[in-house]
Amino acid sequence: MNQDFLWIERLKFNEQGLIPAIAQDYRDGAILMMAWMNRESIQQTLMTGEVYYWSRSRQELWHKGATSGHIQKVKEFYYDCDADTLLLKIKQIGDIACHTGKRSCFFNLVPINSFHQI
Repeated sequence: MNQDFLWIERLKFNEQGLIPAIAQDYRDGAILMMAWMNRESIQQTLMTGEVYYWSRSRQELWHKGATSGHIQKVKEFYYDCDADTLLLKIKQIGDIACHTGKRSCFFNLVPINSFHQI
C-alpha cells in the first residue's frame, strides 16, 4: 500500500467494508449529502481531487457527477475521533448535490415544536 494511504487502516469500516461520508460545502458549511465510501473510493478521491463514493445499489465505484456534471472537488478530508465517519469539505460544481435536483439532500424538515413540553 502507498505510504500516503496508511492512515486508511485506522478507519473503522462496517462489515461490508464501507464507512459513511458526509459532504459539506467548504464555503458556507452547508451539509449537502451523505454517502458511503470504501478504501478504493477514498484512494480515488485523494488521487484525483474529485469525489468517488461506493454505490450500494449498483455495487460499484461511483464518480459523483460523472453523468450529471455536478461533480464534487475535495478541498479538505477529515475523519472523526472514533475513525468511523468521514467529512469531506467540497466544492460542489453546479451547486446541486442531490439526485432530486436540490442543492442538499437534507430538505425534509421534521416539525419538532409539537414535541416540546414547556
